[in-house]
Amino acid sequence: MRYIFYILIIILISSFSFSEDEAVTKVATSAANWLKIDNGVRGISMGGSQVASGRGMAGAFYNPASIAFLEGSEVFYSKSNYLADISHNTLAYGTRLTPTDYFGLHLFYLHSGDMKVTNEANPDGTGETFTVMDLSLRLIYGRQLTDRLRIGGTLKYIREEIFTAYMQSFVFDLGSNFDTGIYGLILGMSVSNFGPSVQFHGEGLEIVVADTTARDGKLSKITKKFSVPLTFRLGIQRDILGSDNSPHRLIVSLDGINPIDYTLYGGVGVEYSWRDIAFIRGGTKLFHDTAGLSAGGGLKWSIIAVDYAYVNYGVLKETHQFGISLEF
Repeated sequence: MRYIFYILIIILISSFSFSEDEAVTKVATSAANWLKIDNGVRGISMGGSQVASGRGMAGAFYNPASIAFLEGSEVFYSKSNYLADISHNTLAYGTRLTPTDYFGLHLFYLHSGDMKVTNEANPDGTGETFTVMDLSLRLIYGRQLTDRLRIGGTLKYIREEIFTAYMQSFVFDLGSNFDTGIYGLILGMSVSNFGPSVQFHGEGLEIVVADTTARDGKLSKITKKFSVPLTFRLGIQRDILGSDNSPHRLIVSLDGINPIDYTLYGGVGVEYSWRDIAFIRGGTKLFHDTAGLSAGGGLKWSIIAVDYAYVNYGVLKETHQFGISLEF
């Protein structure tokens, strides 16, 4: 039984290797790709390997069952300086309703900053600017079915605005977290962004035509519908040193991530904690085009926890994330 953890690692890594041989990657076949941007500082610093390791509101992006680890209530906020002067923020609140039921709200907001409006006649800009805004609002419900099994579900409203065009929809997330009780082995699974295809609308798609063509002198372009990036995650976590109540604890986690518009890739991470006060974390993405090594740490005292994460994206440079949470 003690070799189960290593067997699962071999299976996941073998799956990554086979995925590289796929001729068709389906890249750029889904809309709203910002839904795949990692958020949650702890998870970012651990290479995104959080489907089994996620805890509380910081782990809700990866697995809604993470909310079922709350002991009371939690408020979480994070800010990320992302690529190309893009920033995104997360604000979340979760609470334990009953000994077995949990509820949370999770808001993710991304802003591109001002960008120049260009056209064929003015390739260097018309003097106008526009922005891109992405938003997702999650309503999360979690339940602890047994002392080892937790499940969660999310109803998620998503909206994207580009200049004066927009799309919006509702999608769902589902997840589970299972403590096997075997040598500290924990299994996690989640399905994210399950929902209908989306389509853009708005004034930005209107073109001026002659009055003889349209009574109001405008026609609206019809955009094609695209699916949202449905993503499957399967992950494992194992205690290498110590346990929940030990002064020194070291865990390792590994996730397999399979979006419908990309090849299978993964994330691996480690976290060392001292008396649940100081944390050092590290990780990396596996078989990913740009994301590489990540690192970070955190401090927790009383009801306050502060975290930091760094990710190296190679030619796209580095990103920095900061987060703070209050538990009460």
